[in-house]
Amino acid sequence: MPEGDSLHRAARRLQPLVGQRIEAESPHPRAQAERVAERIDGRVLESVEAVGKNLLLRFEGNVVLRSHLRMSGRWSLRPRGERRVGKPWLVLRGERAEGVLWNGPVLELHTRAIARLGPDILEQPPRFDAMLARMRRVDETRWLGEALLDQSLVAGIGNMWLAEALWDAELSPWRRLRDVAEAERRRALESAARLMRASVDAGRSRGHQVYRRSGQPCPRCHTRIRSWGQGDDNRMAYWCPVCQKGEDPRGA
Repeated sequence: MPEGDSLHRAARRLQPLVGQRIEAESPHPRAQAERVAERIDGRVLESVEAVGKNLLLRFEGNVVLRSHLRMSGRWSLRPRGERRVGKPWLVLRGERAEGVLWNGPVLELHTRAIARLGPDILEQPPRFDAMLARMRRVDETRWLGEALLDQSLVAGIGNMWLAEALWDAELSPWRRLRDVAEAERRRALESAARLMRASVDAGRSRGHQVYRRSGQPCPRCHTRIRSWGQGDDNRMAYWCPVCQKGEDPRGA
């Protein structure tokens, strides 16, 4: 699933369309059923911003389009009228360029989902105190890794950056919140913010230290990296059992 840094890069990518009157179309049949293009066609695009894993496109007349990419969606910017193969969900055509959404099934003309989100990890500066305050109010028996993926506590962190940030901070995803000191929680959040901001500024993600490297040597201590499903969604956690000491999930 695209994470917060991918959405921030998409927002930057679409900036050339801001201020232009947009011609909108929905070539994909499922997107046509939502009639999104009809509502925004002919309106001026006033801003594009990322909030957590969401992209908000604001049009004149107080019309806001929320795009969530789910597992495989992506936004691209290409020259206007360039030949393409396939049927994208949405095309936003400006004077010289067009934004194209592929495989992005969540398109909503409201922002109700945004109200449920915690502070964005990529805000400048990040509101770490507000994130920590939210973490203090949840079940202390939750795993640290599970809590950091909860978008109502912190918006924008996904499975990849969770693994990379906790490895960077030398904290295990398999520690209960009750056993993780406030300073350690802050260190995990600071690592996530720093790594994700570097990814946005570089225009791409760096190489992985532990994510999807199960069975390979840890770059720091050379112990074999482990992986195990975590939480109700069974999201795969990756960690070094020596650098990131915590409970063994097999017996938890």
